Amino acid sequence: MIYIDNNATTRIDSNVLEAMLPYLKEDYGNASSTQHKMGRLTHHAIEESRISIAKKLKVDPKEIYFTSGSTESITTVIKGVFERYQSIGKNIIIGATEHKAVITTCEAIEKKGAEITYIPVNENGELNINYLKSAIKKETILVCLMSANNETGVKYPIEEIAEICKERNVLYFCDATQSIGKEEIDLSQIPIDILCISAHKFHGPKGIGALFIRRKSKPIQIEPLILGGKQENGLRGGTYNTANIIGMAKAIENVSQKVNNEVEELRNYFERNVNNHIEDCKILSLHAKRIVNTSNIFFKYVNSSELMIKLSNIAVSSGSACMTGVSEPSHVLKAMNLNNEESRCCIRFSFSKYNTKEQIDIVIQDLKNAIEQIRASSPIWKMYKEGILD
Repeated sequence: MIYIDNNATTRIDSNVLEAMLPYLKEDYGNASSTQHKMGRLTHHAIEESRISIAKKLKVDPKEIYFTSGSTESITTVIKGVFERYQSIGKNIIIGATEHKAVITTCEAIEKKGAEITYIPVNENGELNINYLKSAIKKETILVCLMSANNETGVKYPIEEIAEICKERNVLYFCDATQSIGKEEIDLSQIPIDILCISAHKFHGPKGIGALFIRRKSKPIQIEPLILGGKQENGLRGGTYNTANIIGMAKAIENVSQKVNNEVEELRNYFERNVNNHIEDCKILSLHAKRIVNTSNIFFKYVNSSELMIKLSNIAVSSGSACMTGVSEPSHVLKAMNLNNEESRCCIRFSFSKYNTKEQIDIVIQDLKNAIEQIRASSPIWKMYKEGILD
């Protein structure tokens, strides 16, 4: 199996796993049990991990809070801010191409009186920044815009967004799940108020994430989602997932710009060869700013579900989301003005440092063969080639 679905999850690094193992076997004390040595040892390890993550993001360790991952962080922030700031207003601004975790949470609070404003994107998936400027009003309590899209890799201008929100005195929450590990975000320079990350997107373990909440003269108020003990200063109760926290810190320490440059070269090599060897395909968002590893490609009159079945030894992702067994066109691609049928003809390829040029050559050949087989038996493709269809 050749794995090119790294925006879904990544392979854990060997040294990350090695760093975690002692906290699963020998040093397994509860970090909240500081009355004894084993508890104090794990508590210290967690705080050292907090320092490592904060150093990478260039923030104060006291601004880092541990969660189970970005979905929990997103739900905590959107619901928590809405609960605390309703006296100011009920308007929350999000992007039309945000992750489903954002959209679903906003739909839930809409039933409780929230007003959700969606910022559109153009056909390249780029954010309409002028629309954002005009959308912010006195009732706006939160702007939630991601750093990079999980389906297309398109980057949002987070520096500009943060400055706009700062000028308008509105909280800016950035879902940086797809960016951290692929590019640096310097929070000492970018005035983002709240930001979330997930370890399994950068070769760390699943089930662990971090939430950055900036310390300000007027503290940011977020109602806790998970109640219990007083862990994480009361923001998130529950026993610490020590081994995974250690793993996340190690994984973020491993991040290398040199490696990211190599991944980008590999992605570009793949795209050049797809363009050269496969007819009637289009690389989405080719001329937009993208994170280094992502390529979403439209193959004319080739259904992505059928294509993935033929690519049985290659792990890639369809451009559509499957919910309760019903395949729906991707809301991201529809926001970019692709129609339902076009959305169902897109495949996302997302690379990592574990991919090789030799693997890419195999993928391109298998992709070419599979597409030719599908089109050879397609009456629609035949009509298109005969000029009957566009």
